[in-house]
Amino acid sequence: MLEDLQEKLQRALKRVTGQGRLTQSNISDTLREIRRVLLDADVNYKVAKQFIEDVKEKALGKEVITSVTPGQLITKIIYDELVKLLGNTGAELKLNPSGITTIMLIGLQGCGKTTFSAKLAKYLTDRKRNVLLVAADVYRPAAIQQLKILGAQINIPVFSIDGSKNPVEIASESLLYAKENGLNTVVIDTAGRLHVDEEMMNEAAAIKAKVKPTETLFVVDSMTGQDAVNSAKAFHEKVEFDGVVVTKLDGDSRGGCVLSIKAVVDRPIKFTSLGEKLESIEKFYPDRLASRILGKGDVISLVEKAQSQIEEKEAEELEKKLMSNNFDFNDFLKQIKMIKKMGSLKSLIGMIPGINSAIKNADIDDKQLVKVESIIQSMTKGERQNPKILNGNRRKRIARGSGNSIQDVNRLIKQFEEMRRMMKMFSSKAGKTGMLNLKNFRYN
Repeated sequence: MLEDLQEKLQRALKRVTGQGRLTQSNISDTLREIRRVLLDADVNYKVAKQFIEDVKEKALGKEVITSVTPGQLITKIIYDELVKLLGNTGAELKLNPSGITTIMLIGLQGCGKTTFSAKLAKYLTDRKRNVLLVAADVYRPAAIQQLKILGAQINIPVFSIDGSKNPVEIASESLLYAKENGLNTVVIDTAGRLHVDEEMMNEAAAIKAKVKPTETLFVVDSMTGQDAVNSAKAFHEKVEFDGVVVTKLDGDSRGGCVLSIKAVVDRPIKFTSLGEKLESIEKFYPDRLASRILGKGDVISLVEKAQSQIEEKEAEELEKKLMSNNFDFNDFLKQIKMIKKMGSLKSLIGMIPGINSAIKNADIDDKQLVKVESIIQSMTKGERQNPKILNGNRRKRIARGSGNSIQDVNRLIKQFEEMRRMMKMFSSKAGKTGMLNLKNFRYN
C-alpha cells in the first residue's frame, strides 16, 4: 500500500539525514524533492503546493535540540502536516440511537461500491446492528444478483423489487420493509456510471431527497488518482455527501487520491477497503496512515486486528504455553487460521515498523500459509504435540501426504523450532517487565 510514495519520500528525507542543523538551503532542497514526489504521486497541485508551504513555515527557525537530528525533526513536521492533510482525527459513522439508520452509497461504476456495501453491512452486523442491504442499482447487468450473492455469504437480507426500474421507489420501499422486519440499519447501493453525468447526479439527488439518509458516503477507487478527486468534487457539488470511502487502497502505490480528497471536498475519509475479502474494511485514522506513509508502520491497527481474532482466555492459555515452552503445532495451526482472517500477509507486514521497505521486493504469497496448513494437517496427533519425534521416515510420510517436498517439511520444522525459541525468549522478558502498553502509542 502506497509503496512508491513511501520509498520516494524516504529517499527525499535522506537529504537532511546526517546534517548538523537545519538550514534554509537543505530545507529548500528537501522540500523541492518532496514536492516533486507528491506531484508524481498524482496529488492535487494546489494541495501539494500548500502542504510544502506549511512544512517550510514550520521547519524554518526550528531549533534542533541535542537529542533530535535534523532528519528526525523534518520527518516529525511532515508527519504532523500529513495528519492534518488527512483530517487530523478519525471520523465516526453517524448511527441513529433509535429508529432506522440509513446509509446511502454513491460513486462511479467500477469503484467497488457494491462489494463495499456488503463489507459495511458485515462491519455493522459485527457491531450488533440489524442490517438490510438494498439493491438500487437497476442499470448495471447482474448488480442485483451480485449483491444477493454477497448478502448470502454474510447472512444479511437483500431488498430488491423484481422488474422495477425506479431506484427511488426501491430505496423508499426498503425503509418500510426494514421497519416491518425489525431492521435498524439500511445500506443502499446506488447505480454508478463510467463517467460523471447529469442523469446520474439527478438520480442520486432524488434518492437522497426521498429517503433522507443518516449518512451519504462517496465511494472512490484510490487507483484513479486525480480523476477520483475530480469526480468527488462534482458529486459533492450536486449531492453533498458526508464522508468518503477509499477502496482498493492496497493496490495503490502512489497515494494521490487519499492525500488530496479531504482537502478538495472538505469531507472526512471514514473507511478504507483493502482486498476482496468481506472482512477487509478498516475505519480510517489519519495518524496511522501518515505513520505508514513515512515507513513507521501501524502497530495499533496490527494489535487491534489480532485482538479481534483471539479471545482473551485463548490468549492467556497461549501465554502459559509459551512460558512453559509447550507451544506445539496445534497452537501454530490456530495462529495461522487467525492470521488468515486478519488479512493478506503483505498488508499485515506493512504495519510492522521498519520491515516493509526491507522486504518490499520479497515474494509474499498467502498460498504459503495453505502449504504450511497442509503439512501440519498431515501430521498425527502425537507428532503435532511433540515435534521432537519427527524423524526422517515420519517427515517423508508427511511430505507425501501433504503433496509437498521433504525440503518443504524440513524447512517448516526448522522455522517452527526457531520461532518457538524466539517466542519463549520474548515471553520471558515480557513476564519480567510487563507487556508493552500500546493504547498510548504515538509516532515519534
